[in-house]
Amino acid sequence: MSSMGLCRRYPHAPAQLSAPAAPGDFPDPYVVFTGEHYLAYATGSGGDHIQVRVSQDLLNWANLPDALPQVPAWSRPGRTWSPAVHQAGGQWLLWYATLEPISARQALSVAKAGAPTGPFHDTSTEPAVFQADLGGSIDPSVFVDTDGQAYLVWKADSNALGRPSTLWGQQLAGDGARLSGEPVLLLTHDRRWERPVIEAPCVTRDGDGYLLLYSAGRWASPAYAVGFARSDHPLGPWTKITKREPWLSSGEVAAGPGGQETFVAEDGALMMVYHAWSPGLTSYKAGGARTMRLGRLQVAGETIWLVPGAPTGH
Repeated sequence: MSSMGLCRRYPHAPAQLSAPAAPGDFPDPYVVFTGEHYLAYATGSGGDHIQVRVSQDLLNWANLPDALPQVPAWSRPGRTWSPAVHQAGGQWLLWYATLEPISARQALSVAKAGAPTGPFHDTSTEPAVFQADLGGSIDPSVFVDTDGQAYLVWKADSNALGRPSTLWGQQLAGDGARLSGEPVLLLTHDRRWERPVIEAPCVTRDGDGYLLLYSAGRWASPAYAVGFARSDHPLGPWTKITKREPWLSSGEVAAGPGGQETFVAEDGALMMVYHAWSPGLTSYKAGGARTMRLGRLQVAGETIWLVPGAPTGH
């Protein structure tokens, strides 16, 4: 679709915020269409390690049991963050961040299940990714290219050491549960609006190229926002398009948007799911919650349009 055609169809600002898709705290959402329904996973809250919701239409959501009843013996419960779910080798895989208690830093692990609703079981004896010298590892996201090759991208949590954070990526082996090759540095924190952290990377395909969406800023503030970069390969090199200001930022409908992921809806629409606070309630201390929000993505050159709501026809 041409840039001019997009402007006629969507005459407003390129990135429009959405109202909550469902109530309740649901940070770092990740949505999968299973062929039968949509499943949304999120960072642990309310006693669950990994929250799960189900929907037939992206409009009405119901809660399901905890997807990860137990963390592995090498970890500790209470800090299970940013799930990413995909299918490989006849099984469902859940990548997530969890606590490595000796260092008190976060690490990445992977759990397996026979169904996308779980329960997922993590039988690992050590982390799958743990950049201890970089402050730990969080925010895993899985991208599967059109040739079937899968990639894991994540954040090195260097801000835990008082240093600028960085984004990383690496190929996954055919079973989807093991890394292949060497890790690659994707992006660094180098823009004023990104201070003090860059995090939550996710990759999606854009025609013959690729988009990397990421969050930056203080997560519990209205300054948290989303930017993006482009590349000809899922592991870069990446060129940031959002330089002086973010692509998606606080507005009248929502504050501090971030934790974004993309997925393809049943009708083929490219969607983005993310969390955001209600304006004026941008922290848990203030009584806020990071609610799940949805929008449709359209791409034209260096412009990405985000249109609130579920695909047309739902």
